[in-house]
Amino acid sequence: MRKLTLGIGLVMLASIGATLLAQTGGAPPKLAAQDVLDIRQLIDAYPHLLDNCVNNGNDYADLYTADATFGVSQEWGKAKIWFRGREQLRRAGGGTDTACRPSQSQGHAYHLNINPKITATPTGAHATSTLLTITNDTNSRGDIVHWEGGYEDTFEKTPAGWKFKSRVHVWPEVAWTDRVEDMPQRKLEDE
Repeated sequence: MRKLTLGIGLVMLASIGATLLAQTGGAPPKLAAQDVLDIRQLIDAYPHLLDNCVNNGNDYADLYTADATFGVSQEWGKAKIWFRGREQLRRAGGGTDTACRPSQSQGHAYHLNINPKITATPTGAHATSTLLTITNDTNSRGDIVHWEGGYEDTFEKTPAGWKFKSRVHVWPEVAWTDRVEDMPQRKLEDE
């Protein structure tokens, strides 16, 4: 009898849960204001750490979950994964075996990640944003600002706070290959 009562109770709970889900349209939970601020702070920290290798790339890698990925794409919703896991991401952030790669002071481009649209998902959050770069090689036209597509992000809330679960650089103008070594190099002097 006890098993029957427990079984009926579980069926009732499942029925109530299904009814509530149907009433809300299955919508994902809303993010609290603090969650949005924390995610925005993560997005805003990214360009600084990418442009200025800090702590041998470890600070950049700390923006991601341990199993995170970084990829590229010509269109939203697709990705060619270039970096997977902490060590590959640390190197992507400028780290080497012993220190940061030397910075390029002449013609260096600084990333500006703007206008993120952050939404809740059943497993965390998602965002899309615009990517601009500005170079420090002022010429007769001034500093050069260039649109370079945007980012499509998936976030996970961890015990250490919000982290990138995946980040994809979406830039329709670039025919991305499967190899990070083939990454297009911008010729700043031609701009």
